[in-house]
Amino acid sequence: MEPSHVLLPDERTLHGSWDAARPPVLTVAPGTTVRFGTLDAGWSAGPHTGPATPAGLAARPRHPAHDPRYGHALTGPVAVSGAQPGQVLGIRIDDVVPGAFGTTYSGLRSTPLNDRLGVTADPVVHRWTLDAAAGTGRNQAGHTVALRPFLGVIGVPPAEPGEHSTIPPYRHGGNLDCRELVAGATLYLPVTVPGALLSVGDGHAAQGDGEVSGTAIECPMERVDLTLDLLPDLFGAPVTTPVARTPAGWVTMGVADDLDEAMAIALDAMLDVLAALHGIGRSDALALASVVVDLRVTQVVNQVVGVHAVLPRGALR
Repeated sequence: MEPSHVLLPDERTLHGSWDAARPPVLTVAPGTTVRFGTLDAGWSAGPHTGPATPAGLAARPRHPAHDPRYGHALTGPVAVSGAQPGQVLGIRIDDVVPGAFGTTYSGLRSTPLNDRLGVTADPVVHRWTLDAAAGTGRNQAGHTVALRPFLGVIGVPPAEPGEHSTIPPYRHGGNLDCRELVAGATLYLPVTVPGALLSVGDGHAAQGDGEVSGTAIECPMERVDLTLDLLPDLFGAPVTTPVARTPAGWVTMGVADDLDEAMAIALDAMLDVLAALHGIGRSDALALASVVVDLRVTQVVNQVVGVHAVLPRGALR
């Protein structure tokens, strides 16, 4: 479906925090397709050309709208007419096309993980040339990888007043960094505020589960087509954590301060999916999950951690 609206990253649409009081730049009816353009997470106006140092990172070219107080460069917000807290926002990802360049950083700041792995003393920057048509990315050392582009950040703001950081993911989305949210997926998020107020950004041309260096191939997105819908619930119940129907299968996500709690949240939601799909109780769902559901570490680098449970397509008939 061709998009009805186009939102480019500019002074009107760009922002770097979640805020329920931020007015929407666009209001659409449910079922509308919107084409978004995004910057990379760091508000870059072009490829990184400086040295692999914190100073070199700080000196990279930035979009004029960049505000150093803030986090990821987000495009939006988009309001959906009639959306009210307690409902479910369905976000169908129709197309994801990365820009021409990307960057991966490693060891540029001291963290417990970087220090343990011994990379803080030897920071590097991988500069990627991206070929969306061929589906490949190549760095300056000649390493070539397959692209699997997705948005790291898709979310709605917390209901609590004030500005909130874009760094940690939330139960209502945000910096999820789930690599399964590629074209063909539909993400379901709980609506937290009137209108929903969807914002997106943090393009990733490719990423492994965990995003272990703290960055993927961070890239602008040439276009991301999203069809926005509104549901009263999912499987007859409210959505309390991100849930997605993806090319890989059903995915449920948990974010928390530790992996055990994130795992429990993701698994709890997956039991609800299994029970609804197959008309079974939770004990039977857990037994079947132990046979066919995979638990994966989504990311370990964003203040809180993420786990997603995956029920592969065709695994349970």
